Amino acid sequence: MAGASVEPFYGAAARSMSESWHDFIFGAFDPAGTVTVDKLPGALWLQALSLRIFGFYIWALVLPQVAEGVLTILVLYRAVRRLAGPAAGLTAAAVLAVTPVTVLLSRGNVSDSLLILLLVLAADATSAALLTGSLWQLLLAGAWVGLAFQAKMVQAWLALPALAAAYLLAAPAARLRTRCAHVALAGLVTAVVSLSWMTAVSLVPSQDRPYVDGSPDDSVYTQVFDYNGLGRLTGNWATIAGPPSPLIVAAVESGQLLNAETFGIKPSWHRLLAGPFAADSGWLLPAAIAAALGALISRRRQGRRDPLRAAVVLWGGWWLILAVFFSAGTYLNSYYVAALIPAVAAMCGTGIAACGPRPWPARVRLIVAATVLGCAGYGAYLMSGTASGPVVLTVVALVMAAAAAAQLWLPDSGKAGHLIAVAFAGAAVLLLPAAASVSSVISGLGPFDTPFESSKTAHNNQALAAAAPALTRAVQRLELQTPPGDALLGTDTSGLATSDILYSGREVLPIGGYLGNVPAPTLATLQADISRGYVRVFVLPVSPPGPDPRVRWIESHCTRQPQLPNRRPVPYASFFCGLGTGQSANAATGAASVENDP
Repeated sequence: MAGASVEPFYGAAARSMSESWHDFIFGAFDPAGTVTVDKLPGALWLQALSLRIFGFYIWALVLPQVAEGVLTILVLYRAVRRLAGPAAGLTAAAVLAVTPVTVLLSRGNVSDSLLILLLVLAADATSAALLTGSLWQLLLAGAWVGLAFQAKMVQAWLALPALAAAYLLAAPAARLRTRCAHVALAGLVTAVVSLSWMTAVSLVPSQDRPYVDGSPDDSVYTQVFDYNGLGRLTGNWATIAGPPSPLIVAAVESGQLLNAETFGIKPSWHRLLAGPFAADSGWLLPAAIAAALGALISRRRQGRRDPLRAAVVLWGGWWLILAVFFSAGTYLNSYYVAALIPAVAAMCGTGIAACGPRPWPARVRLIVAATVLGCAGYGAYLMSGTASGPVVLTVVALVMAAAAAAQLWLPDSGKAGHLIAVAFAGAAVLLLPAAASVSSVISGLGPFDTPFESSKTAHNNQALAAAAPALTRAVQRLELQTPPGDALLGTDTSGLATSDILYSGREVLPIGGYLGNVPAPTLATLQADISRGYVRVFVLPVSPPGPDPRVRWIESHCTRQPQLPNRRPVPYASFFCGLGTGQSANAATGAASVENDP
């Protein structure tokens, strides 16, 4: 699994969770269980189990996402085949497999791959339920959505209106009241499964579990529905628990982030239609829209239970709701848009089914030809907006699209001619996204990247997410001089602690959690840890000094070491508390230097 791109914050949490069942259950970020990750830990549970089974290897950390990506393709084929037939299922599976963002997602350790798998399982169960009227299948769909909530929280619920609408439209039960009752029961199952872990954690006394990151009141409900819910839409998520560390502020302002390329893209109606988000996911969107409209128009006189129309309601509703939220939300990472792709792929497959068996009427051939040309043209537009997309691929795709359109415009020339036209059409619309995916793999890109991005962006992301050999050596030097039961060091924010935890599995005390603004550990706890020698070394930003009273106390009571040269936007320094720590200080300073100077 060479070339996989690991996000170190989630990787460090998964390693911590793999070494302690207490940390596993509560989703602790650090091995000592000081603070949780700032998300629900559902996806990290699978990563932690993989590390616990196979040991700490990068491939073991990425393996669950690879398996989830493959399973999603297989489940999507089954889900689309139920309502639209095998040809539609194969088309959907092919589109999903070649779209760049889904390929990139399987090369890292973010949670969206599990979210997408579980939601596609929910769509598959809903499709079975509206065909057979099985209440158990619908309840299973609700359970899948509830499990998806554990992976990505409120985003999982955005699929519910589409699933419910499809069932209400096309389920066998004759009475609308009965169908509504079934949907209500499935919604209840979703709510119970979604909120079960959160409620259980809330009942545990605070002293027996890590502090909930992302909340000012140690509440997992605040973390999920405010910090990761409303806050992501309004843009104030970073300040919900207080002002973030100056290190975070400066990193955002200077672009020293994995998501630097997309962080500044403002909400707009065309946010997903151009730029990095479209290069990730938009290649087949014209075909999907044409397919959905064509299916709705061609099946307008069919009965309520028509499966193709139900498929458009299900998958089209899925895409529309997510697209609206992604366009309007203030905060959007590039890999978020991967959740749109199963719907795009399924609509493409449904469009193939709506064309009907051969021979296609002249009107259908003209519509398909226009769709192929439109899709190839839009792909050429997306390629022109990338930093390094090869022009020759665009020319080849346009030539193939023109050849397919010419063949489709001609009168039906038998089975051979039809197959040639369909083959050219498929190759024309899939060539550019497939080439973008292949290029992403060859370039070693990961979930935070976009196809054919600038070399500067690629280098920045690889430097921020890699440097494993140097970090390993620095951590090994530090471990030799730090007793096994002690923390290697303490840092302002979890971000400065990620790489040391990831490559050592040892405790690094994170002050203030992910953004440095939660009250864990408290100043009293920190003073007690220092007084008993549990932690002696701290890495803190010094210019400008942080407003955090815990950081100010360390700066005023501990010895500052000579500042190391670094290229970070905020200079940092090492502080040493207590006597007899000179040798450990030097090692810690070296570790911090390697970690924060890519």
